[in-house]
Amino acid sequence: MGSSRRILGALGLLSCLALSANVPAADAAAPPGPAAPAAPAVREMAKVPFTQRYQSVQRGGLVRASNSSIGCRREEAPDVEPCADVKRGAAGVNSDFDMFYSEVDKDPDTYNSTRAELKVPQGAKVSYARLYWGGNLRVGEQKPPEDNGRVLVAEPGGAYKEVLADTVIGHRSDAGSDAYQASADVTPLVRKGGAGMWTVSQLNIAMGNSEVGAWGGWTLVVAYEHPQEPVRRISLWDGFEGLDAGAGEAAGETVEIAGLDAAAGSAGKAGVVAYDGDRGTLGDSLTVTSDRGRRINVSDAENPFNDVMNSTITEFGHPSFVRQPEHVNNLGYDADVFDLSPALSGGAHSLSFRFTGESQGQFLGVLFVQTDARR
Repeated sequence: MGSSRRILGALGLLSCLALSANVPAADAAAPPGPAAPAAPAVREMAKVPFTQRYQSVQRGGLVRASNSSIGCRREEAPDVEPCADVKRGAAGVNSDFDMFYSEVDKDPDTYNSTRAELKVPQGAKVSYARLYWGGNLRVGEQKPPEDNGRVLVAEPGGAYKEVLADTVIGHRSDAGSDAYQASADVTPLVRKGGAGMWTVSQLNIAMGNSEVGAWGGWTLVVAYEHPQEPVRRISLWDGFEGLDAGAGEAAGETVEIAGLDAAAGSAGKAGVVAYDGDRGTLGDSLTVTSDRGRRINVSDAENPFNDVMNSTITEFGHPSFVRQPEHVNNLGYDADVFDLSPALSGGAHSLSFRFTGESQGQFLGVLFVQTDARR
């Protein structure tokens, strides 16, 4: 992300969403009835407010697989860290490099293919799975937005299958970038494919070099049931919101999760997917406040409190699954899971998540939360 930044500040974004975990899941089965007409083409909107996608109280939890789909190929700016060092975790922003697709499947008919391990516990039953993907369409080239809603997915040991978006696609073009996020319910596919290395290819993202830079990636979020695990409340929200450039607290994004019934000392975790956050560009933060008034900065060893969206894919500050490739600095793609236990130390009926943008702004796409529950 470069100094000539997309014009987010003029939007004056201030969105506060109160979402109850007692609301039925959006994907609950409808009662029997006449066959529905063919679904219309998926729409695109410049702003998609965060809404609850799925929730449940069950023995089990949430896991995810994720990877970025594009990385640096060579340096394009003076006095920057070498591309190889940036891939290993050195500070660097995507606008300083020529960016090129990652390719792991050796298939000449695909591009930007990457893999990541999905660690569904043995003996678990998948209750819900959703795939998210997105990126920037305008860098050294302009990609057609008509392809935003399609990717190819291969389960462990399987062949590619076409996956099409089934919900509103977030898509916003401005003076510098052309950003989007799409998603699809892939529950039957994940129930069949199970744990192991999942491959996603054909993400519609642009490569090259520009003052804004290239970015893109995918995340597969999976809820599962397991009879030997604690009772937990699991929740998934998504949307497409721009966090204003340099706006700080004045223009953030707040998501409130109610109905938790978490006892004192409960364990919990929260996962976030964000786009175009830069490693070393400060100002972005995530805070969580419980209904008891306890407010904490969410951070860990790899995600500092004032640079929490810093192009990492981690869980509690560490890598938690195998990825191919396994870049440490993902140059504009974040998919991190954070420890929520400090926010639950005194118990909580609700949690308020507050996101603020770094000095050059970013996009927020997914929030998923798991907390201990009493039944």
